[in-house]
Amino acid sequence: MTVMTQTIAFTVNGKPVSVHAQPAARLAHVLRDELGLTGTKIGCDAGDCGACTVLLDGKQVCGCLVSAAQAAGRTVTTVEGLAADGKLSALQRAFHRHGAAQCGICTPGMLMAARDLLDRNPRPSESEALDALGGVLCRCTGYRKIVEAVLDAAGTADAGGSSADSSTAPAVGSAVGARLPKVDGVAKVTGAERYGADAIPEDALHLRAVRSPHHRAKFALGDLLPLRAKYPGLVEILTWRDVPGSNAFGIYPTGKDQPVLAVDEVRYRGEAVVALVGDKHTVTAIRDDEIPIAWTRLEPVMGAATALAAGAPRVQAAKQGNVLTRGRLVKGNIENGYRAAAFKAEGEWQTSFVEHAYIEPEAGWARRVGNRIELHVTTQTPYMDRDEVALVMGLEKDQVRIVPTACGGGFGGKLDLSVQPLIAIAAWKLGRSVACTYTRPESMAATTKRHPATIRARAACAADGKLTAFEMHADFDTGAYASWGPTVADRVPVHGTGPYAVPNVKNTSIAVHTNGPPSGAFRGFGVPQAAIAHEALYDMLAEKSGIDPLEFRLINAIRKGDATATGQVLQHSAGLAQCLIALRARWALWRREAEAFNAKSPTPMSAMLKRGVGIACMWYGCGNTSMSNPSTMRIGISREGKVTLYNGCADIGQGSNTIMIQIAADALGIPADRFDYVMGDTDRTADAGKSSASRQTFVSGRAAQFAGEDLRRKILRLANAGDGATLALAGSKLMIREGETRRIVDLLEMPADKNGDALFGEGTFDPPTQPLDGNGQGVPYATYAFAAQMAEAEVDTELGTVKVRRMAAAHDVGRAVNPTQVEGQIHGGIAQGLGLALMEEYLPGRTENLHDYLIPTVGDVPVIEVMLVEDAEPLGPYGAKGIGEPALIPTAPAIFGAIHHATGVRMHFAPATPHRVREALLKAGVAR
Repeated sequence: MTVMTQTIAFTVNGKPVSVHAQPAARLAHVLRDELGLTGTKIGCDAGDCGACTVLLDGKQVCGCLVSAAQAAGRTVTTVEGLAADGKLSALQRAFHRHGAAQCGICTPGMLMAARDLLDRNPRPSESEALDALGGVLCRCTGYRKIVEAVLDAAGTADAGGSSADSSTAPAVGSAVGARLPKVDGVAKVTGAERYGADAIPEDALHLRAVRSPHHRAKFALGDLLPLRAKYPGLVEILTWRDVPGSNAFGIYPTGKDQPVLAVDEVRYRGEAVVALVGDKHTVTAIRDDEIPIAWTRLEPVMGAATALAAGAPRVQAAKQGNVLTRGRLVKGNIENGYRAAAFKAEGEWQTSFVEHAYIEPEAGWARRVGNRIELHVTTQTPYMDRDEVALVMGLEKDQVRIVPTACGGGFGGKLDLSVQPLIAIAAWKLGRSVACTYTRPESMAATTKRHPATIRARAACAADGKLTAFEMHADFDTGAYASWGPTVADRVPVHGTGPYAVPNVKNTSIAVHTNGPPSGAFRGFGVPQAAIAHEALYDMLAEKSGIDPLEFRLINAIRKGDATATGQVLQHSAGLAQCLIALRARWALWRREAEAFNAKSPTPMSAMLKRGVGIACMWYGCGNTSMSNPSTMRIGISREGKVTLYNGCADIGQGSNTIMIQIAADALGIPADRFDYVMGDTDRTADAGKSSASRQTFVSGRAAQFAGEDLRRKILRLANAGDGATLALAGSKLMIREGETRRIVDLLEMPADKNGDALFGEGTFDPPTQPLDGNGQGVPYATYAFAAQMAEAEVDTELGTVKVRRMAAAHDVGRAVNPTQVEGQIHGGIAQGLGLALMEEYLPGRTENLHDYLIPTVGDVPVIEVMLVEDAEPLGPYGAKGIGEPALIPTAPAIFGAIHHATGVRMHFAPATPHRVREALLKAGVAR
């Protein structure tokens, strides 16, 4: 196929360039593909996400919306052009200092938008900064650190916030608790970080999956030879017959139910049917309707209620009644608890599919190396990827190598396989490097979602507010395939009561197959859905009993020594009461201010506006539920004195690369800035488990501590020194000082292992848990994170819109290993919780882009006050626990509580979009 190109000359980062490109080619693609400037990211190719923002003649534009021809004779500046003489600009330094880059995929776009602002307005206000950054989406940070960084770079007085100190490294033994800048932060702010689509070999073939346009259908493939003849650049067409091993994969050993390529039938819109492999232009140019697929549409089974109805068609033939699995927890006698109660409350709540919407679509490439296959992919679980690819390929596990690229956000969505099996099959069969990058619509159609839920629950309390009973049943739409459905069904009954002491509990759940997209892991594994229900019930009981909502929660807060619904007695860290006490003064003040606002004499405009303040709590078990959950970490010192942390934990933006080094540094007794690291490479690291379930700081962090302590013991034994000795490195010389005695070990005189290390330490940690019995009794988690959050919201009763004005969040994290990063995680979780509460609703076939599917922008996220409660967990590294999922869970119920306080109306469906809020207000007679 002939592609017409022309020579286009323009200036990039101060240097004249000429490229041969199609005039209509997108500037973002030209910068990346022709000039190798991959700092400019592509998140949507539709102008919705702003990741590709560059400066064109000094003004910010979306590089995906500007043609190459439009750049002719003009000046383009990309993120690579911000630094001068190898030194970061003031703006880049501010981003690095404030932790404004988490996963980093949006960071180049944010920096360019901020550069445009500061060039026009050197001292902007916060509102001006919000306006300038509004065209760039971020899914990780919650935007607050980004705004702080921009105002700091501008020298604006009201910058606020806390930042890391990038000028000096923390002293030996003081890395834990320090605001250390990210060890990979400089790469993120300069555009040097390499994500799944950034380092594809120039000679790689490209793969595109052809996917079902139907929710449920039979299909037959026709003759594919004419298509090959028409497109010489088409090298191969893969079908299920090309899968060399198992054409079924899945998370659980008993749940291998999802085909790599469909066989005769598709079960959800977006399921892969065939894969085209060839040059990039060809596989992109081939239209789906050119491929000979004969479809026979079948009536889809949509929604859990439909799937559970008598006579419903089976989504999977082997799943009777469309039930994947059930969860159950029973403690005490629920009916006795209700009979003893003075007040009761009940209700039903529903939530929708929610899209992960990470700004980096799934991407990666594979190559065959002898009798092994090697994949460079965006992932949050390298070892699970290795095992599943081996299964699909029919290979031994040691024949598969996973090399994680930087991951542009995950939130659970990159726990499941995406591009991995297809590129592995193609590269193996063809003996060529093969790459695949999902388009934004493809990513949204094909990948897992948060489980839609229907939750029916009731609760009861005594006259003094003490809870006597709680009962809940939850139906979860797990979609066409199992994915993480069993985890959700198991975890939700354990967490269903919330973080409160309840003597009588009955919680049940069902994961139900439908013809929706597979529902997988999404920041909380079903607990955010359950929190919406239980927190609303406790607000209702507080109202009926005449007890303040915060005080009601404080009365019932589970504490050290109390038994959970599983019968587990909390032995150590349980800081919920401290979190509530930290919010108490703000709670009283904010409630008074909201009530005063609503009581003042209305104007025509303010009569429509009502303010309210809500509160919600959460708890979250760190790690896998009732099963082994180990992590192994390793540290080596080379013969040249280089210290390396071999870290199998995938950093998906949560900052594990940095905090593992902080922990390891203090355990070893070497400054943190002496450490290098290897992340996730299955040939070079041990298995640290998946980056999910808020487990990495707690589990892998403890393993890193053990590894540092192990290496330290070996060094002290080598030098015959005591525990109080200090260590220092000067080139290949390792110095051990004890009092006035100094010993020197010349590492060059020692043999090296396969990694070039002369000394080596290893640590493994597996949190102690116990299996749950048939009634859900046991020890599902070794420790729990706790939190309480407050939200102030303003409701426009005429429009049904809800604006969250401010939030306060108190989180028990055990120990904040890096407070800047913990704050950033809380900001980001709150932003996603706000989306869950008010705007995010994935509708298969209708909201498969970032224009129709709304996520919070910089203007939606309010000022957030963070209070860190450090109730140390002895099992964790230096007392630390997890924060990733806890940050999101209480946000939506707190916002729903604020809506009720403002209007007297309780919302029972998330998201509470304007039409739903307006409908509820009209039904309650609050609006006309």
